[in-house]
Amino acid sequence: MTTPFTTLMAQLADQPDGSTLTVTPDWGQGRTLFGGISAALCVASAERVLGEDAPPLRSGQFAFIGPASGPLRLSTEILRRGKSTIFVQADLHGEAGLATRAILTFGAGRNSAIDDEDLKAPEGVLDPETCPPLHPEGKGPGFVANFQIRPANGKTIFSAEARLTRNRPDLLLWCRHRDEKAGMGAAALIALADTPPPAAVRLMPVSAPISTMTWMVDILGPPPLDNDRGWRLLKSTAEITRDGYSSQSMALWDEAGRPLVVGRQNIAVFA
Repeated sequence: MTTPFTTLMAQLADQPDGSTLTVTPDWGQGRTLFGGISAALCVASAERVLGEDAPPLRSGQFAFIGPASGPLRLSTEILRRGKSTIFVQADLHGEAGLATRAILTFGAGRNSAIDDEDLKAPEGVLDPETCPPLHPEGKGPGFVANFQIRPANGKTIFSAEARLTRNRPDLLLWCRHRDEKAGMGAAALIALADTPPPAAVRLMPVSAPISTMTWMVDILGPPPLDNDRGWRLLKSTAEITRDGYSSQSMALWDEAGRPLVVGRQNIAVFA
C-alpha cells in the first residue's frame, strides 16, 4: 500500500511552520527518505509560505546533509523579496537533525527581447507505453512503487547486456507519477526528476551504495496541457567519477520534446 503524492503534500496545506510530518515507508530509500520527495517537500513548504500569488520556481539548490528519518518537520524562511524574485530557505529536519537544506529562487516573468532555446531531446526513443519497467515488480528502493520508470530504449540498465556496455555512464528513461492527481507543479516535477538511479551505476562492476550529496536544478517551465500523458523523458550522464564521487548532468523533457528541467548532481559512490 502506497501513500499518493497528493496525500503526502496535503499535510502541508493547513499546518504551521515546524509541524511534524508523517511520511510512510513507501517513500523511503534505504535508511532515509527518497531525496526527490525531500526536495519536493521543501519546495511545497516554500510555496505555502509565499502564498498563491507567488511567482513560479526558477531554480533550486538542495544539500542532502543527513538522513531524513523518524519524525520530520519543515522550517521555512524568506531570505529576500525583490521586485521580481524571492529567495527562500527551506529546511527539512529528521530525528538526527538537519536532513535537507534548500535554497529556492522564485521569479516573475518579464518582457525580454531574447527567446532562445538549444536543448534538444534525444531522438530514437520508444513510446513509453511499450517499454518494460526499470524495476521488476516488488524490486528496487521503496519509493519506486510511487512512480512508473521505464528505459526509453526498452532495455533494462541492470541487464547482462547493460553491464557489458558500462563504459557509457548515461541513462535515458521515461518516468511519471502513479498518482494521476500529482499535477505538473514544481514540487511534482522536482520529485519526478530525481527518480532514476545515478548514471554512475553503469560504471559499477558490482552493486554498491550510492548517495546524492548536492543537487542543483533550473526549472524551465511547466509542460503544456495538450495531449499530456504525464510521461517525462530524463537523461542523466555521469561525466566524471573518481575518488568515490561522481559529477552528473541531467535534463528532463515532456513527450513533445520540450525541455522542463536541467540540473547537476554530486554523488557519493561507495564502490
